[in-house]
Amino acid sequence: MVRFIGILIAIISFVIAQSSTELSWVESLPKPYTLSEEEISLILPEFHKHYPSFKDRLKAFAIWRLGTPYEIFKLGEEKEPDNDPIIRLDVSDCTGHVLTSLAFTQSNNWDEARAKMIDIHYKMDENGKKHPDYLSRWHYTSDRITNNPYTVNITDQLLPIEKLTPITITLNIKDDKSEFLPLDWQHELSTNYIASDQISPELLNSIPDICGVAFVRKSYGDKGILIAHEGMIIDNSDILHASMEYQKTVRMPFMEYYFRTDGPLFDGIMIYKFVEN
Repeated sequence: MVRFIGILIAIISFVIAQSSTELSWVESLPKPYTLSEEEISLILPEFHKHYPSFKDRLKAFAIWRLGTPYEIFKLGEEKEPDNDPIIRLDVSDCTGHVLTSLAFTQSNNWDEARAKMIDIHYKMDENGKKHPDYLSRWHYTSDRITNNPYTVNITDQLLPIEKLTPITITLNIKDDKSEFLPLDWQHELSTNYIASDQISPELLNSIPDICGVAFVRKSYGDKGILIAHEGMIIDNSDILHASMEYQKTVRMPFMEYYFRTDGPLFDGIMIYKFVEN
């Protein structure tokens, strides 16, 4: 371990003078899913040095995670009913990739990232405090991007209102009126999304250089769910996401991913921006 850390420091020192806008430094690092918490803590301050801009740093960190093995529903509260870790880098699913990247990008060590993840991934209680608890987790992406200050919905800013598709759904309530998740919670959400026939390279050119994308699947409405998947769009062209299809985190052209030979994968998208807090 000591020898490995020595090598890691040498790698960091060797490339320290490279431009903060380049990705060669990130590409020189061992992959995060192979590293320990201590090794991640050693590297995180260097991200801030190489990429002083929050958005550049978020993009670089997300790219660093390419190849991370895919496992679904692997974030929890480290207690019942979900004993999975609050934060991790060894595996990821779609939401896990987005939120943990956002947490690590704003942190200088593993413990700071864990605390930031609690701030991002959980709602305030009646006293204005956030605690890692299953009932207070942002379980629904559509709820999170319309109410969470870290992932802010900007869909309505991208097209004239007449080109957006409105939708109303009661989150967490199935067609038979029972709960999808045992939360003792429901929320009636009225929002807009961008239907597949409005998605184009021109639309992608109008969004931030790095932003979040949430994929609408109307057939999930019978479960009280609006969003089937999420990821990041970078450079106004590529999707970077933890993919069930590829069983790892991948980057590919967004239009190629979304539009297949038999039609679009989803009914539409919502776009959200990342906010540093």
